[in-house]
Amino acid sequence: MGISNNDKVVIYDDSDLISSCRCWFQFLYFGHSSELVFILDGGLKKWKIENRKITNEKTKIKPSKYFAKENTHMVKTKLQIEENIKKKEFKILDARSKVRFDGKVKEPRPKVRSGSIEGSICLPYYECINPRDNSFLDKKIIDKKFKSLGVIDNNTVFSCGSSVTASVLGVAYSLINNKYMPIIYIGSWSEYGKI
Repeated sequence: MGISNNDKVVIYDDSDLISSCRCWFQFLYFGHSSELVFILDGGLKKWKIENRKITNEKTKIKPSKYFAKENTHMVKTKLQIEENIKKKEFKILDARSKVRFDGKVKEPRPKVRSGSIEGSICLPYYECINPRDNSFLDKKIIDKKFKSLGVIDNNTVFSCGSSVTASVLGVAYSLINNKYMPIIYIGSWSEYGKI
């Protein structure tokens, strides 16, 4: 894709930041410096609202060599999550909606029960995003949300339905804590809640 290890990368999409946040996580997971990977706040939606330049021309890509180095400490497995239920070594924040977290609606994936991981806390990812332009809310508001849930240190693991929107919470938390490297339960509820 023409990207090298020393490139500054700005990621955007046309969703409410879901895909770009997951892409941000993947770059960090595969060793790109956190000081070189950014999300375009608001993505394409905000860009268009602000009447900025867009094009339909295809970008010419000059192939490059990229050396990936997995940061395996950035993901948790089902076994680690199960051990944590007993040991309580880290907090688990679930990015799904409250009704899904509480098991009040049927899960959208087949053969996955309703509910949530024992001891986990719910913070729907969209509560960190301004629906008007898909930008992140003010840092003070995000900080208040995390603190109200008792998240005040780097000992937090994010989860969701399939580990995608968990990345939105990872980005949101990194906005108020620049020493935090996101940690995601990669299997999330689609693995943990499997029947």
